[in-house]
Amino acid sequence: MQPSFLQSLGSNFLGNAPKWYKMVIVAFLILNPCLMFTLGATVAGWALIAEFIFALAMALKCYPLPAGGLLAFEAVIIGLTSPETVYHEALKNFEVILLLIFMVAGIYFMKDFLQFTFTRILVRVQSKIIISLLFCLAGAFLSAFLDALTVTAVMIAVGYSFYNVYHRFASGKSMHCDHDLCCDKVVVEKNREDLKEFRGFLRNLMMHGAVGTALGGVCTLVGEPQNLLIASEMGWHFADFFLRMVPVTMPVLAVGLLTCVAVEQFHLFGYGAKLPGNIRSHLLETAIEMEKNQGQKGKTKLLVQALTGVWLIAALAFHLAAVGIVGLSVIIILTSMNGIVEEHQLGKAFEEALPFTALLVVFFSIVAVIHDQGLFHPIIEFVLSLKGQTQLVAYYIANGLLSAISDNVFVATVYISETKLHFVNLLGTLPGVGISGQALMAKLTDPHLLRADVVAGMPQVTASKIIDIMHNFDKLAVAINTGTNIPSVATPNGQAAFLFLLTSALAPVIRLSYGRMVVLALPYTITMSITGLLAVNYLL
Repeated sequence: MQPSFLQSLGSNFLGNAPKWYKMVIVAFLILNPCLMFTLGATVAGWALIAEFIFALAMALKCYPLPAGGLLAFEAVIIGLTSPETVYHEALKNFEVILLLIFMVAGIYFMKDFLQFTFTRILVRVQSKIIISLLFCLAGAFLSAFLDALTVTAVMIAVGYSFYNVYHRFASGKSMHCDHDLCCDKVVVEKNREDLKEFRGFLRNLMMHGAVGTALGGVCTLVGEPQNLLIASEMGWHFADFFLRMVPVTMPVLAVGLLTCVAVEQFHLFGYGAKLPGNIRSHLLETAIEMEKNQGQKGKTKLLVQALTGVWLIAALAFHLAAVGIVGLSVIIILTSMNGIVEEHQLGKAFEEALPFTALLVVFFSIVAVIHDQGLFHPIIEFVLSLKGQTQLVAYYIANGLLSAISDNVFVATVYISETKLHFVNLLGTLPGVGISGQALMAKLTDPHLLRADVVAGMPQVTASKIIDIMHNFDKLAVAINTGTNIPSVATPNGQAAFLFLLTSALAPVIRLSYGRMVVLALPYTITMSITGLLAVNYLL
């Protein structure tokens, strides 16, 4: 019997998402107009935020773009915001959109070099503690200059490749036949314990590497999307951003690396699994064979990618162009020099970034609602009424808690924009300025102008007050960035790299579930979050 139109529509709606999830989203879509026209825009706006956070938290059930996009689309229709405000928010953050489109795609063409690096670490180093440290450090360094998702994707590719090689070997299968990596029924009995230990070993390394991307990602303006967003709001270049974050990020990095050593040394929270000797030998032979098969052409490609990586780091460090334009230059260099000239080859590079880019614009739609309805004004005013370091600590904790349950990019977008609006209004109340608060803030956050030059012609008392206000704003921006980046390692919801790992093809074969990931992240969450909190309180 053929399904009816309504049955087909219900089945197609949100695809393979659970029925209860579909019903909840439909209920939200019905509820919002009712709230809007009975209890008002403020109540409807807060309901929308809660619903959107729910969609982000349920990312494993359904990617947040379809459900979250419907909620945002409805918000525009019922008048919670306008298309013009959404466009303004997207245009204001155009540099972040360029970062996601071009930088992520550019790094895609460096995957061979990155995979070569992680493969060398995995098969050439024998000490588990040193391997773990190197994975963590490599993830941190690469994510500081590249893209955390791509770095994670490379680590996943390395892990999956070697798991595939050994699982087939342990099952007596060749590399060319069909084989289910999730099924152990055909694994030879004597290899089962080694395979179990190998799974634990890969789980450990993937988590160390993923945490490393968070440790490095918080340090620079290209490490995470929200970093560039914050930097563009504040008028900070690459070096400015790095130096302002150092009082918090360097202690957190040191403690993160010490945590890596401690959990491996004392076998805590599921860490400490070793790579069995016979598996190491088999993987080393495989890696040597792969390197031989590369030939001179393959080695030349690796050299070009390595040199392009040097160009990328130099271009970012000296701010030779906007981050997205630097990413575009990487695409041009690598595709031309390595012979990638067909459209379908280029298209694959953009697959990872564009869904999240679309989701980011949906974030901006929710931010537009928050702005138009003034939803966060009471909260921001309360936090800013706190004095001294208490204010910074409150910002760090609030951003950390929200980022752990929703998405750190969304949280940072809301907090930095609302905080900046508060300081714009504050600047507008100062006497003797001669221009609006908005115009003054634009000059004070212009990366091409020195703040001392901006206030040079103003009365001494007013100029001193402006410098103090901006100094406080700088500290709050650091608290927002570190708060959204560091405690968010607690769950896959907060860190895109964690969610990417959890939804990858590797996760089921190494038995990495949501709960197990939270447990593995727990020691890092505790030590890094507390260190970040202490650094914000005592070192900022």
